[in-house]
Amino acid sequence: MTITLEAIAYKTAKRGIMKPAFCANVTLERGVENDIFGRPGKRQVTVMSKQQWQIACQQIDADLDWLTRRANLLISGYQFSMADVGKVISIGLDLKLLITGETDPCKKMEIAHPGLEQALRPDWRGGVTCRVIQAGLIQPDDLVTVA
Repeated sequence: MTITLEAIAYKTAKRGIMKPAFCANVTLERGVENDIFGRPGKRQVTVMSKQQWQIACQQIDADLDWLTRRANLLISGYQFSMADVGKVISIGLDLKLLITGETDPCKKMEIAHPGLEQALRPDWRGGVTCRVIQAGLIQPDDLVTVA
């Protein structure tokens, strides 16, 4: 199955709204362009699986926009697990992200929709945290590999 980049988003303020982007420059210094949390570190960019998001939404019987999760990137055709820590996500021609861990669901998810925080806890449904190891320009429909 082909893995693709479905969508990109960023936030310009802490607790601010997620803003979708049609393309993004992702750099070692700033993560996803304009994102407030893009500074270097283990949680520079967050990536979520569309399939895992759909499972969580089905569990709470809600059709929620992926932006509710507050992740930077949404990919389709892959499901994350503990085995992915240390692997590299390549997106488009240049971008490379090192998977550093799980994105733990927080209370913001419960505020967004009752039951969402718990629905995201199993099987890494909340997505993964990443560090940028090679900068690149990305856009939806870019091919993705996890290796």
